[in-house]
Amino acid sequence: MEFDISNYLINFSLKKNLDSFLDNSQKTQVDAFKIKNKSIEKYINEFWTSKQRQASSIHEISYRACFKAQLPRFFLKLLTKPDNVIYDPFSGRGTTIIEAGLLKRKVISNDINPLSEILARPRLNIPSINDVKDKLDGIPLNLKFENEIDLSMFYHEKTEREILSLKNYLYERKESREEDDIDRWIRMVATNRLTGHSIGFFSVYTLPPNQAVSPKRQIKINRKRRQTPEYRGVKERIIKKSISLLRNLTTQQKNYLKEISKSAIFLTKDAKNTPEINKNLVQLTVTSPPFLKVVQYSKDNWLRCWFNSINAEVISKKITMESDVNRWSKMMGSVFKELYRITKINGWVAFEVGEIQKGKIKLEDYIVPEGLNAGFVCKGIVINEQYFTKTSNIWGIKNKESGTNTNRIVLFRKEV
Repeated sequence: MEFDISNYLINFSLKKNLDSFLDNSQKTQVDAFKIKNKSIEKYINEFWTSKQRQASSIHEISYRACFKAQLPRFFLKLLTKPDNVIYDPFSGRGTTIIEAGLLKRKVISNDINPLSEILARPRLNIPSINDVKDKLDGIPLNLKFENEIDLSMFYHEKTEREILSLKNYLYERKESREEDDIDRWIRMVATNRLTGHSIGFFSVYTLPPNQAVSPKRQIKINRKRRQTPEYRGVKERIIKKSISLLRNLTTQQKNYLKEISKSAIFLTKDAKNTPEINKNLVQLTVTSPPFLKVVQYSKDNWLRCWFNSINAEVISKKITMESDVNRWSKMMGSVFKELYRITKINGWVAFEVGEIQKGKIKLEDYIVPEGLNAGFVCKGIVINEQYFTKTSNIWGIKNKESGTNTNRIVLFRKEV
């Protein structure tokens, strides 16, 4: 029987109950610091990466600076029940939304970048592989399409023609309002296969798929590796990735996702202004905001935007990426005021913060006051410390360096 500690968090030591929740013998380390004359405790352990079940394969969609599915799952199981409303104001690839759906929670997704909905919504309405195959077989290949930009450094000529044919088909389906769940699934998978570092992608070898390099840089990569784009079939790679995404998804989970999709809300708004969400509605928000220009979303996603006929420059201007920590925290303060409005009494916000300037600045020092000013009570900072395997160390990742082995979550509660 699963141990539900949500009520205990209110009345007893958070440390004690986090220890009770863990399926290991390691005790939680507790540190304390003061903000605005309030003592705030930090709880440190390997909460959601130690002895956790592997995440569902349906999450395997690459996106820059996204967190692992175990993170939202930890708080979803800790603080919510089926049919509770779960929200992510900076949804990204939709990790929180998909994980909440798998656990039969209702979902609201928001991200000012329309790529977020393109990557998340199709995974709530999953078509059969046979339907995907039939749809792909029916898409005509037009060898006469001329591309408006030069992508020859990424793709073989025939591969590029196939991509253009698919791009045009999906554009026409959407413009004519004939786009269906199968079309949206194909769009999502193709968007994820545009470039990458293995034979499973449409492109020649390049950086991992969460970061599209510029054409100039790709030319340099090709020269350095002495490589030329070879033909890679688009349809078979979409099928292969679709099979991989569904490989450990159960029929029950598919049904949960489909049922949740009926009430799911997808917004493309500024997170501080979401009037479409009713007040006192959300039981739990789990999110990771953009951090001070650490990630350049427009540069990373320019090719994905091109494929989906999205103006990357327009989106880039809408995405607020402050370089000054005080301006950034003020912006987050406006978001917290909106979160307070939509959060239920006794509802929660799990807000990921990071470290910048090599750990000299810890963003919880700025976020905690903003949450308090909005009306929330800070119940603590939950810090997950992951101990990397030898495999991770092969890639140059070491514990205690560059913040790559920790997640820092500020936990707020709305009590009045």
